[in-house]
Amino acid sequence: MNARLAGLLIVLACVAAPLAVAQDKAADVTDMQALRDAVKADKRKYVASLMTLTDAEAKRFWPVYDSYQRNLEGTNRDRVVAVQEFMFRDKPLTNLAAKQYAARLLALDEAEIKARRTMRNRVMRALPAVKAARYMMLEQKINAVQDYDLAAAVPLVR
Repeated sequence: MNARLAGLLIVLACVAAPLAVAQDKAADVTDMQALRDAVKADKRKYVASLMTLTDAEAKRFWPVYDSYQRNLEGTNRDRVVAVQEFMFRDKPLTNLAAKQYAARLLALDEAEIKARRTMRNRVMRALPAVKAARYMMLEQKINAVQDYDLAAAVPLVR
């Protein structure tokens, strides 16, 4: 159980904690470990290094980015709470509790999709389509790494 707790704490740090300590050089976005490290160090700086925005584009993009990140942080916090409640139950999992857990995770997924759709619409208006697509691909890769880390830390229902 201590290994699970340690894994969950790592996931919490990756998913919910504020990002700090900048990294000097942008990593290749095909190297997922380098991506994970860069995002942990300073996600915003990492995104900026890969976006190469003009001043006018940056002025339109960063408010969209900040809004989406706030929304994502809230959803991720809620997901971590749901996972913690599931993992650290002090009684056996019932069918009703399992259904409620599954419904809660699905609702969080739907909220994230809604936020992503809103972000996509706003970023497509703020940036040229190629740069907007680049940002959306970058977010997708970051989310994939974070989803993997969470999945690795959470055991299957028994």
